Amino acid sequence: MKIKPSFIPAYEMYEYRIIIQPHEDLCDKINAIKRSFAENYQLPVYRYVKPDITLVRFTQYEMPEERIMYRLQNIAISNASFAIELKDFGSFPTHSIFINVATKTNIVALVKEIKSIQKLMKLDDEHKPHFITEPFITIAAKLLPWQYEKAWQEYSNTNFTAMFMANEIVLIKRKQGEKKYQTVKRFQFLNQKTTTQQTVLFI
Repeated sequence: MKIKPSFIPAYEMYEYRIIIQPHEDLCDKINAIKRSFAENYQLPVYRYVKPDITLVRFTQYEMPEERIMYRLQNIAISNASFAIELKDFGSFPTHSIFINVATKTNIVALVKEIKSIQKLMKLDDEHKPHFITEPFITIAAKLLPWQYEKAWQEYSNTNFTAMFMANEIVLIKRKQGEKKYQTVKRFQFLNQKTTTQQTVLFI
């Protein structure tokens, strides 16, 4: 009798994200905006959510995690730190408001590199990795129509500017159904060239 993986504890599924996090002072500044938004528009304050720029979302078993980390380490090592500029607010009509990322080029290039290991992130045809090519920092999501309409009138006319250096990417995960993510590993940008050794088999 064949046992389905979902019934084996070692095959427990996790929701993963690969992210870039602002420095602590900027996180505090953004969290203050989120708290103000929550108070003004009757939303719960999610204290367990830290501001970030999500690069990739995927669902996967824990088993290939080591291989994913090894590949992410190689990608991070070859990249240099870069500046990220945040500018004003944007929205996904009817449900979300976010801080715009004004400098996208380096982030999009990084996402493209990470996409090269998408096979490791794909659980099955129903759980494919989602790569973010229009980066942003969420202020509020899953808004009701009245919340969105009223809030967007305010935030579409609100100025915000900030800049920070991206020095690393972070892999985080949570069990399905849980709210809080845990940090798996941080991968620092070292701007070093990596060489791939190829083994040639002779018959």
